[in-house]
Amino acid sequence: MFKQANAFSGFSVDDLEEAKVFYADLLGIQVDDSGMGLELQFPNGHSVFIYEKEDHQPATYTTLNFPVNDINAAIDSMLEQGITMQRYDNLPAKQDERGVLRGKSAGMGPDIAWFEDPAGNILAVLEN
Repeated sequence: MFKQANAFSGFSVDDLEEAKVFYADLLGIQVDDSGMGLELQFPNGHSVFIYEKEDHQPATYTTLNFPVNDINAAIDSMLEQGITMQRYDNLPAKQDERGVLRGKSAGMGPDIAWFEDPAGNILAVLEN
């Protein structure tokens, strides 16, 4: 039925203008404003739709993952933009002083750190 569909995912925010500044200006993602929402455009051809919802509730899971070649450099750039890494007590391993769960050295996946968009949705930066 959907074999040929160009599916995409989406999530809500409480303020589209604030989201546009965050995703376009701070994170450097190409953002197209359709008037009904924002479409994040990625180099691999994928897109994510962000829409404003009056009774928005932040996602309690990671809505977007950003693979990078150098997680430390990515975190440095985000810190310069005023973005802070989130800390969690319920992870399978401890996060380091930068907020990174060093999964590669623990044999449990990528190095990963989490941060939030202005609407409180959880995002992650990860290095395989």
